Amino acid sequence: MAPQFDDLTAGDVVAERDVTFSRDSLVRYAGASGDFNPIHYRDDIATSVGLPGVIAHGMLTMGAAVQPVVDWAGDPSRVVDYQVRFTRPVVVDPADGATVSVVAKVGQLDAEAQVARIDLTVTFNGETVLGKAQVRVSLA
Repeated sequence: MAPQFDDLTAGDVVAERDVTFSRDSLVRYAGASGDFNPIHYRDDIATSVGLPGVIAHGMLTMGAAVQPVVDWAGDPSRVVDYQVRFTRPVVVDPADGATVSVVAKVGQLDAEAQVARIDLTVTFNGETVLGKAQVRVSLA
């Protein structure tokens, strides 16, 4: 059942999810997106530019972070705006991968427009990787 605007209160957690990226998922994303920057699959290149190792694509992280909200909203067309700031890289270990945690909370409600601002807390190894991550969802 789709969420109802009147059932929401600021601070409500509407979705939570852990997403694990593997080196294989980075290669698949590179093929789908056309982003073959070697910092996403070669440790030697990543470290040569000052990174701690291979990192996940920013847009992959951004897309994975919003998916729990899309699932909660019930219809992708309800997402009317989505913005983030990339604050830290997600380093993907060759054996263990990388697990990103997403918590989505109601940040603000606009009763006139029937729009909920959902604030995302997106972390990797206990540190925020997407700052000011906000999704505006129309529930009209």
